[in-house]
Amino acid sequence: MMSPVDIVILLKITCYGDEVWKQSTLADSLGISQSEVSKSLRRSKFAGLLDPSGKNIMKSALFEFLQYGFRYVFPIKPGPIVRGVPTSHSAKPLSEYIESTEAYVWPYVKGSVRGHSIIPLYPSVPEAALKDVKLYELLALSDALRVGRTRERNLAIEELNKRIF
Repeated sequence: MMSPVDIVILLKITCYGDEVWKQSTLADSLGISQSEVSKSLRRSKFAGLLDPSGKNIMKSALFEFLQYGFRYVFPIKPGPIVRGVPTSHSAKPLSEYIESTEAYVWPYVKGSVRGHSIIPLYPSVPEAALKDVKLYELLALSDALRVGRTRERNLAIEELNKRIF
């Protein structure tokens, strides 16, 4: 059974591109324990989102899951207004295309924006995203798939396609 942290880990691996990565580096960069990373990689291999070696993303499978299943498996409803880190259409790259008076944020004490709270896929997501621009964009685009309307979802799919492939 997939867990939300699996998506965070898969998106981080996507950020590495062809670069060789280690579980320990992955765990440290995401603020996740190595045992949790190891369990996640096993689940992702079983689901067909990682190749049998556990080192390469099955890009088409991940993209298909994000496009068609993600919002149903990990649904979210915007919560109360809090201070946090912008996500979904409130963060780049979608904020460059969409103007909105309604901001969505991951709750985070050090955040600089007030908006409706979107619970991140894993508690360490805001901090990890602020350390890695590529990861931040992938996570924000993924949130647009979970919470966005048709226009936001379509734009997010286009942008994810550019970044995953």
